Amino acid sequence: MTLIKSISGIRGTIGGRPGEALTPIDIVKFSSAFGAWIKGQKGKKVIIGRDARISGEMVSQLVSATLQGMGLDVIDLGLSTTPTVEIAVAKEKAGGGIILTASHNPTQWNALKLLNRKGEFISAEDGATILKIAEEGQIEFSQVDKLGSYHQKKDYISKHIALVKKHPLVDTRAIRKANFRIAVDAVNSTGGIAIPELLEALGVKKIKKLYCTPNGFFPHNPEPLPEHLKEISSLVKRGKYDLGIVVDPDVDRLALIQEDGKPFGEEYTLVAVADYVLSRKKGNTVSNLSSSRALRDITESYGGKYFASAVGEVNVVKEMKRVKAVIGGEGNGGIIVPDFHYGRDALIGVALFLTHLAKSGKKASTLRNSYPSYFISKNKIELTPDLNVDDILDQIQLKYQSEKISTIDGIKIDFEKEREWVHLRKSNTEPIIRIYAESQSEKRADQLAQQILKDIKLITA
Repeated sequence: MTLIKSISGIRGTIGGRPGEALTPIDIVKFSSAFGAWIKGQKGKKVIIGRDARISGEMVSQLVSATLQGMGLDVIDLGLSTTPTVEIAVAKEKAGGGIILTASHNPTQWNALKLLNRKGEFISAEDGATILKIAEEGQIEFSQVDKLGSYHQKKDYISKHIALVKKHPLVDTRAIRKANFRIAVDAVNSTGGIAIPELLEALGVKKIKKLYCTPNGFFPHNPEPLPEHLKEISSLVKRGKYDLGIVVDPDVDRLALIQEDGKPFGEEYTLVAVADYVLSRKKGNTVSNLSSSRALRDITESYGGKYFASAVGEVNVVKEMKRVKAVIGGEGNGGIIVPDFHYGRDALIGVALFLTHLAKSGKKASTLRNSYPSYFISKNKIELTPDLNVDDILDQIQLKYQSEKISTIDGIKIDFEKEREWVHLRKSNTEPIIRIYAESQSEKRADQLAQQILKDIKLITA
């Protein structure tokens, strides 16, 4: 059983012993700590929403009751998406929000992802404060006449979609005219509600739903990686669809399938949307250190500047604000459109991509082939108690000290001459070390990653 406390929230597997997994006791503990922090910020109202995973209703009831016990008023969106909850926090002028989702993790996981009053993920500093409150346990609950209220608002996905349609770069007329045929895989979570409704609102009339029943029974690994998307890939090619749309359980990551059944590439979701945005609006871009160099190439082709941040949405957002980026996100299919809201949002991503595809008059595969071609090899090492991560990173840095090194988040080695890189970092969401390598050929990217794996084996031998 696992319990992870990090910048990405409180995440763990359901069941087991308190303190070792995400048990009801731990849910109450961290919800009350967040409630205490909200009250310290003079907040009175909290928005909650959840994805469709099996444990969601139980976790939601515990969270809402705890917050009420803290004297806070709860607005429950019910089945929702991460970006929808983010938008609702700002619209309802709440003191913060909690999204009950373990994102791409399998069904046995759940999490409390914490938002500030802007509807953005809390900072590392605020996260540390909340963890300290939880560990100290000096929390005072409200007297009976001061308990908070509880209200449900089940229409926020529709409100979210209405806002997407109003965005100045979303062209529903062009999308409708393109007469797209689109297949959707929503892994039986809340994307099964949001994405088909969005497509209909954008004027798409031919929609094939695959796993769009929000019952929480994930039919395949919910992380939208190519190896998990063989069924929709086959469906798109066989059914002659123009595009396949895939989202993770909380709908903040967007993956696309080309009309030929091949993955467009999660890394290139952001690249394509950035291409469209930059063609209409000049400016800077941001992605995290583990994202493709292709975004940098596209940005510079429009005369903008590219900046890299540490991994994690809160870090990307912080950097986007600093450099006044017009578009940004993460290479896992996370699109952040700052003049919409500062959060990864698959709904605005879908609308902008479809507008771009419609206006270009190209097939998805042709559009993909128009971008710089890079390949990323993604690998990981399971953490064990005897593995000294800091020592590994220090020794890797020493070995490659002649190359361009970034230590913003783990170690990134940039081989500028060869236009390739390797990034090693400890995951925020799983007990693993991630090792990503990128080059201009798949074979070379794999070779780079394997070389680093060999280096680590020698260090730990």
